[in-house]
Amino acid sequence: MSETLKDHYKRHVIPALQEKHGYTNIHQIPKVVKVVVNTCVGSQADGKQALEDAKADLTTITGQKPAETISKKSIANFKLRQYQAIGARVTLRGERMYEFLERLIRMALPRIRDFRGVSTKSFDGGGNYTLGVSDQSIFPEIELDKIKRNIGFDVTIVTSTRSDAEAKSLLMELGVPFTDKAKPVKAAVVNV
Repeated sequence: MSETLKDHYKRHVIPALQEKHGYTNIHQIPKVVKVVVNTCVGSQADGKQALEDAKADLTTITGQKPAETISKKSIANFKLRQYQAIGARVTLRGERMYEFLERLIRMALPRIRDFRGVSTKSFDGGGNYTLGVSDQSIFPEIELDKIKRNIGFDVTIVTSTRSDAEAKSLLMELGVPFTDKAKPVKAAVVNV
């Protein structure tokens, strides 16, 4: 049986980060606090059905029921009304967070056609990293025959550090494949 991502963090990542950055206190070592998976369907013609499809796919991918996100104000050009349900969001912590990250890093990202890594420019300046995925079919839980529409989503990895350099070294130790020359992730599934 292979090592889980949480075990890998405890056995290998913590000592590697301690050695690399010279942390003297165990509580200084950065860790992943939560992962937020967010999708927006906007104001499509069949908005209610698109939102239900997005929520069903997010539930399948994350193993947790998503919360609806609503618009804060009306925008006439986008045919958007105030308090209209426009998306869904899931916040993962603990065991589910590590399981999701493991599936994302080890299974989903390698399934992308012509994948050369994710961009290092998606850090927010506060130690958090956001990855955009344009298609949900890269996850093995999604059955390709049952996809009604392509749903893109954002995966935000929130860390306990305030430094992008420390967050990057944490994510690299966890196995996130970074490259400086990465283009936006195009999620075309490789036929397996």
